[in-house]
Amino acid sequence: MSQKAEVEMDWQFSRRLFILHLLLLAVSGCQSTSSYEGELTIGVINYGGGEQIINQFARFKSYLGERTKAHIQLEPTFNENKAIERIQAGAWSLVFAPPGLAAIAIASYQYVPLFPLLDLSNLRSILVVRQDSPLHDLKQLQNRTIALGELGSATGYYFPLYNLYGLTLAEILFAPTPKTALEWVAQGKAIAGAVSMADFNLYSSQLSQTQFRVLFTDPHYVPPGVVLIGPSVERNRQEYIRKVLSEFPSILASEVGYVPNGQLPDYRYMIAVVEKVRAIAAHIHEKPTHLF
Repeated sequence: MSQKAEVEMDWQFSRRLFILHLLLLAVSGCQSTSSYEGELTIGVINYGGGEQIINQFARFKSYLGERTKAHIQLEPTFNENKAIERIQAGAWSLVFAPPGLAAIAIASYQYVPLFPLLDLSNLRSILVVRQDSPLHDLKQLQNRTIALGELGSATGYYFPLYNLYGLTLAEILFAPTPKTALEWVAQGKAIAGAVSMADFNLYSSQLSQTQFRVLFTDPHYVPPGVVLIGPSVERNRQEYIRKVLSEFPSILASEVGYVPNGQLPDYRYMIAVVEKVRAIAAHIHEKPTHLF
């Protein structure tokens, strides 16, 4: 073979390699664009702190990722207090928010409700004492120590503080979970504890060595929680995600606890309670605690 022919063959080979390289880059770029469109972080409260929540959201995450072409992160928190920090930071794209947390996010941080969560029965705020307690009405809590839930809890924090307006308490203890609030009442650390009726029915049977009774029941039903979408998600993207979630298979939606075709609850009273409590809770960690 002549030297000229060898040069020609080398040039053609190099040209083919160059074209192949360009094609591979193009294909890679298309795949990258079509398979990844940012990140969505799902916030959820997981009182128990176990891994069950990961399994519960597994199929939901997979389906949402396929439909939105986004990388889906699940970020459970232990209680409402930590959840508020994440909402304040704008770190959560979607939130499966219980009522108190939802009211704060809607009123103060531009989160938008999309769908209601599955409605829990007996979602009312109650104050519980031991069966042998001498107390029979709220006024008798004057100068006593009580247990509330964390900031952000509708039934454990906002509603009980709203009802205790005008009292001076010896101290308020803040329980990280509803079960802890009941345990503190059982142990005598607090004379009364605030929980939801649903949580009372769930956890009181687990503390069978102590008999409880309900001191006070708030007359208002707490609205169900909602799925929220955050302001960090671009507006058109919000509408697309709303559409995707509304078309979810019902079995996937029920696994994570929301209703795709449900009517959004009215949060006006809940937000009014939150605003009222904010006005009286400036010195809530002081001892004694003046609620006025």
